[in-house]
Amino acid sequence: MYVSDTRITPMEAATSIELAPPRELTRDKAGRIVEAMRLSVAARGVAGSTFDHVAREAGVSRGLLHYYFGTKERLLIEVVRRECDVRIERLEHAIGDADSADAVIAALVKSLEDFMDDGASAPIMFYEMTTLGQRNEEIAAELAELGRRTRTHLADALRAKSEAGVLELHADADVAATFLFALADGLTIRRLSEPDLDLGPVIRESVATTRSLLI
Repeated sequence: MYVSDTRITPMEAATSIELAPPRELTRDKAGRIVEAMRLSVAARGVAGSTFDHVAREAGVSRGLLHYYFGTKERLLIEVVRRECDVRIERLEHAIGDADSADAVIAALVKSLEDFMDDGASAPIMFYEMTTLGQRNEEIAAELAELGRRTRTHLADALRAKSEAGVLELHADADVAATFLFALADGLTIRRLSEPDLDLGPVIRESVATTRSLLI
């Protein structure tokens, strides 16, 4: 997770309207705080996720949150950055060792299924943040960066696999990556809105479509 070395004074923390990076904080404590906020957003929504809730669940004082992050928006920025890191790590594990197009597709499907099987906290948090981003420019900018980084990472991976002869791209790598993420987003929303719906047949059709892009 990103933790800045930037130091600002308490007065700056209280008066600044910009979402500057947080002060220096130990990695373990920062990780607990960000994870507590992520789970709180998923459970209570952005509006209901107060510093009191987060401090209690992270095992830190409310004053420490104010001192290091200043505002809830600044802490939410860190949550978005963490999600970006998690998504990229998932992608690296998913397709890094794949030695065929079918292996790449299978790895992508497993990555999506693992994401959905983690429970609703991650996707709910993401869509809560997307809603907030419609009213907050800084959150919107971080979400856009999340999308750009993960999409570029997948596109680069697909391009590398194509150059290695593992698969054959039938579309621009960036277009293919955008399509795959859009497909995954749609399946995730469907799982959230209809949790009892069997997505197996839809995933199989999605795999067939994806094969036409990569084989």
